[in-house]
Amino acid sequence: MPALDVDDLYRAILLDHYRNPRRRGRLTGEGVVSADGANPLCGDQLTVDVRLDDRDHLVEVAFEGAGCSISQASASLMMEYVAGRSAGRARAGVDAFQEMMTSGAAPEDFGDLEALAGVAKFPVRIKCASLGWKTLEQALLAAGRGDARSADRVTTDERSSGDD
Repeated sequence: MPALDVDDLYRAILLDHYRNPRRRGRLTGEGVVSADGANPLCGDQLTVDVRLDDRDHLVEVAFEGAGCSISQASASLMMEYVAGRSAGRARAGVDAFQEMMTSGAAPEDFGDLEALAGVAKFPVRIKCASLGWKTLEQALLAAGRGDARSADRVTTDERSSGDD
């Protein structure tokens, strides 16, 4: 039996999350905080919804959007990773993901998210993979302020400050 190539395994994980996204949809009701994000250079768009409990844990998370396979698979993998975690651990995950995008090395506790480590080799695709994470970060900031929606649209375009 031939050995399973790690790159093939990672490709399969990403395709599975793209074709069968986890936690895709919108959350409604009291306590939902939302943020919108876009990658204007390639057209990826996402909305991230979170609901935190009184202990600051993400009890419900969902995303909706359209875009390339990397952006959609990354958002799906992210949702699986942050569901049930504290807001602080989710923010630490955002930081760890961004570090992985610059170093190409995945943290030990990233599980299937390790499949995205290879994106670091393709700088133009890093924005696609990072969109969901940046949008989640904005939703968590809004939740921390007590807002139901982030006032700023997240963008991966360095030319935009988000203040326009």
